Amino acid sequence: MRVVIEAAAYSDVDAVSDFYDQQEAGVGLYFVQEFARTARSLETTGGIHVRRHGFHFCLVERFPVALYYQVENNEVRIVAVLDCRRSPRWIRRQLRDR
Repeated sequence: MRVVIEAAAYSDVDAVSDFYDQQEAGVGLYFVQEFARTARSLETTGGIHVRRHGFHFCLVERFPVALYYQVENNEVRIVAVLDCRRSPRWIRRQLRDR
């Protein structure tokens, strides 16, 4: 399957990366690398993950961050990359707007 990352998801990745770089230099880059690895894995595993809030939900390894995606016409579309530590209400609101 082809993986497409929406512009809003790229913005999410930047925000999460900036947050981790503020905690410790270099961790933001490590997050981006783990995100990219997880996104690439969706080429073969897209659609097998549990659904939450109407989207498939896949965790980024070693981080409390999830990819929310949809599968349509042999294409995985990542719509959001959100921190799992946020309230479910906040997560639903973010996903509703995408």
